[in-house]
Amino acid sequence: RVRLLKQQVAALAPTGVDILINGETGSGKEVVAQSLHYASKRSGPFVAINCGALPQSLLESELFGYEEGAFTGASRKGKPGLFELAHNGTLFLDEVAELDLRAQRRLLRVLETQRVLRISGTRNICVDVRIIAATNANLWERVKRNQFRADLFYRLSVLGVSLPPLREREGDVELLMR
Repeated sequence: RVRLLKQQVAALAPTGVDILINGETGSGKEVVAQSLHYASKRSGPFVAINCGALPQSLLESELFGYEEGAFTGASRKGKPGLFELAHNGTLFLDEVAELDLRAQRRLLRVLETQRVLRISGTRNICVDVRIIAATNANLWERVKRNQFRADLFYRLSVLGVSLPPLREREGDVELLMR
């Protein structure tokens, strides 16, 4: 299966479209995302964030950045967000299903306009970023329960990769170790 996955990555990488990777925890979603980035024609960095590891209020400032004085404790100089840092590269959104609806709205806006507005900002910043999102959740079920935006789901899942769990890939363990 690793060989088939490598062929799929080779075919998907140059497309430049957003990709959704589905798979259980520990199945190698970030490795696949990195492979997609490095096999692409993107010249910028691979930037990753685990959307489930941060409180939602912090997540937005990490993704979109903030201007001076945006909130108590904010850096005096402001801070660029991960979209800005990933310019001309790839932003990997791990555990994308954990985004709340407000962050989903902002993410969709950036994907539609290719512009980021920092928290408390007044000017849009142009960004060229490919999104690779990953989840172990069934996003379509979350869409049906109004926990995930349908328009964002369709935008993120233009192309998809499904990773079977390692327990179903016995023959791959040796290849993966090498």
